[in-house]
Amino acid sequence: MVRSMHLRFSTSRKLALFAVVAAGLCQFVNAPRAIAQIGGGGGGTIGGGPTSGVAVDADGVLRRVTAIDPTGELARQRAAEALTNLDRDVAKRSPLRKVSLTRLERIMHERLADGRGIDDVMKHLAGLTRLEYVFCYPESGDIVVAGPAEAWGEAPSGRILGIESGRPVLELQDLVVALRAFPPGADNKKPFIYCSIDPTDEGLSRMHQFLHELGGRIGNPAQNPGQEQFIVEGLRERLGMQVITVGGISPKTHFAQVMVEADYRMKLIGIGLEIPPVRLTSYVERANPAAVARNALQRWYFVPDYQCVRVSDDSLAMKLEGQGVRLVGENEVVAKDGSRSRASKGNRASDAFVNAFTKVYPKLAVRAPVYAQLRNCIDMAVAAAFIQHQDYYGLVNWKPAVFHDESAYPVETLNAPQQVESAVNSIWKGNTLVTPIGGGVQMRPTEAISSTNLLDDEESKVEEARAAIELSKLAPDQWWWD
Repeated sequence: MVRSMHLRFSTSRKLALFAVVAAGLCQFVNAPRAIAQIGGGGGGTIGGGPTSGVAVDADGVLRRVTAIDPTGELARQRAAEALTNLDRDVAKRSPLRKVSLTRLERIMHERLADGRGIDDVMKHLAGLTRLEYVFCYPESGDIVVAGPAEAWGEAPSGRILGIESGRPVLELQDLVVALRAFPPGADNKKPFIYCSIDPTDEGLSRMHQFLHELGGRIGNPAQNPGQEQFIVEGLRERLGMQVITVGGISPKTHFAQVMVEADYRMKLIGIGLEIPPVRLTSYVERANPAAVARNALQRWYFVPDYQCVRVSDDSLAMKLEGQGVRLVGENEVVAKDGSRSRASKGNRASDAFVNAFTKVYPKLAVRAPVYAQLRNCIDMAVAAAFIQHQDYYGLVNWKPAVFHDESAYPVETLNAPQQVESAVNSIWKGNTLVTPIGGGVQMRPTEAISSTNLLDDEESKVEEARAAIELSKLAPDQWWWD
């Protein structure tokens, strides 16, 4: 979330420090003019150059990491190795690859039982890069997901990306997390999947006291060359570590870490600490401190584009449409003790930033894979909610023995992100000290399948896509096909 408080300094000269913090508060302070910013982030492609991401250590501390492959040689080597190791058929690019979840789960159960384990094709859902369709076939007992697919490999950043497009491949572990959030026979359960990064009340109080103590001590930067760094370090020290919260799913999963990274890096872009790979004006560049109300607080968080599900008349097929993700904002006010309440005045710069971010999201997802990963996770959560709501489990008589059992197929294997250090940067602008902190991800997948949001299959194209699949031609152990 992004918050802002407004304190006045008595100064003869109007210079301004605009301070931005990477997790929740946007503070405006009239001072000799400076601007400092606090935030987090980086992406990755199959090609060369520096790529960024995050890692979580054994203590639960989130840190930025950068992989450097200046010539692209490492990426080319990994792509060549991946193509050598992959079966020729699965390595072919496909506009619509199909994966039977019921068959995959049955074969995984057999392989685990006889000690063979799960192979790389299963872990990466045969190279799907987007989940576009879900089909149910009661007569054969199949639940099928489908979408574009291609050969994949591990990029220098550690992400698993399509070799041709550079798009992240869907991961079985993320799909399993989504399916477990919406288990069979629990349609009344409507989980709220979310993450947030927030400063502590104690940190906000210490920051408030620090700014109050500065008073009129901020002067002309030319005459006080060390003051900017003093303020930056003071803000970082007073705010301390910020708390990461994950709900609705286990924080020890890859799904959770995708949400946290996307949230963290979005905030860095908003406050100007990460340069986006597409044209996007940050909140910092847009903000007019004079136009922000006293103690104003802006919250930014990702949500699904809930009008994204088109369903056939018989409800045995659905298609996910659109870009799937929106960034939205909310305005609040923050008191000295860190408590918050709804604000009566909005913030045009914040509104313009979240709207612009949403508009460029498809392009951003191509250039910064974490945003495509977030979209994939949202798509899988919506698909899982739809499968549960339509009781596809009952229609095909499927009782997952592996997908819904952590002891059979562990997905809670990572360090849970618990906290992150406040990152601070500074630039000169205006006549106010601004310290934004903020962000979050909020998913209510059942909203996408509510009657008010569902899209009709008016031209029967979704139904026709389901009918075009001939399951009778599959071999007994075949779980994916083009």
